[in-house]
Amino acid sequence: MQPKPHILPTVIIAQFACTSPWFAGNTIIDELIIKTGPGKEIIGWVLSSVQLGFIIGTLLFGLLMIVDRLAPSKVFMICAFCAALSNLILIFPNLTSYTLLFARFSTGFFLAGIYPVGMKIAADYYEKGLGKALGFLVGALVLGTAFPYLLNGTDWGKNYEIVIQVTTWITTLGGLLLYLLVPNGPFRLPSKRIQLDVAPKLFKNIRFKKAALGYFGHMWELYAFWAFTPIAISFYNSITGSEILVPLWTGIIIGIGSVSCGLGGIISEKIGSRKVAVRALIISGICCLLSPVLFKLPPVQFLMVWSLWGFAVTADSPQLSKLVAVSATGEIKGTALTLTTCIGFGITIVSIQLLSYLQHIIGINYLFLVLAVYPALGVWHLIRLKNV
Repeated sequence: MQPKPHILPTVIIAQFACTSPWFAGNTIIDELIIKTGPGKEIIGWVLSSVQLGFIIGTLLFGLLMIVDRLAPSKVFMICAFCAALSNLILIFPNLTSYTLLFARFSTGFFLAGIYPVGMKIAADYYEKGLGKALGFLVGALVLGTAFPYLLNGTDWGKNYEIVIQVTTWITTLGGLLLYLLVPNGPFRLPSKRIQLDVAPKLFKNIRFKKAALGYFGHMWELYAFWAFTPIAISFYNSITGSEILVPLWTGIIIGIGSVSCGLGGIISEKIGSRKVAVRALIISGICCLLSPVLFKLPPVQFLMVWSLWGFAVTADSPQLSKLVAVSATGEIKGTALTLTTCIGFGITIVSIQLLSYLQHIIGINYLFLVLAVYPALGVWHLIRLKNV
């Protein structure tokens, strides 16, 4: 039975809209630091607080099996409303550093009911063609992540409050849209009770374990690359005298990943999700290793290779999620996606904080070499997955 034609476009639009607050605070980080006054030493914590909130949120959602026990669309809508309110806090008067960290943390917490829940909804509707559906869905998430940067690169972005207002309203509308138009899917198998031993059971599943380890390697690189791309472009400008527009090109480099997610989903229908993920990890890993050389290139070549990196670094994400989803049984599929996402984002905290520390020791031009290690391990586990 084919889903109604409006289902996937609605989920895609809602996913795009409701993930836009994710990096909204990051795009205006300088304005927020000036407003609250603690100094640039807090930047690393502001960048990581969203991730930390997301980790705790996904951990609780996973352990309580929220998405497998409750209607996913209702969970999605409630979390979208709460994420929108958390995002709006950033333009409240008398914002303090503590309020800033709380707002970013709570935004991440409620995004736990958006990103993995959106993937669960797709899995409930698409038993066949899940790799393609997730490709478009994660592509929407990537575009939602890039949207605040793109907005900040326009004349509207000159007023940072407009960035927050726009992302807040579209998040609210996206959550409402999904709830009204997307009921429970035909392949949803609700779980009737909490299974506190679900995580050990999942990791005893060899196919799940290999897929999850591949995903963890991908996550070590992805969000650190996104978080430090504007810093890398600013550094390139400082050493070459170039005038590359940092918010605009950060948005382009992140946003181009939405194209690779969709394209990877289409290609996965022909060659399989595992091969798409392996090839994307290899390309992004090579870009990590070549990164010191990129800062010596002319601006056009620098931006071309960095954009290729942005293209490759996301292409594997939906296919790795698909491999995780199909390795779990129906009644715990949502929990498998949520817990894997939780651990993956825990890894992003480590990589972002490590790069924040190392940038003062080894310099920006050598910083991205650190990211190459875990994509290589991800490739190793995915190659072994073939033989499981």
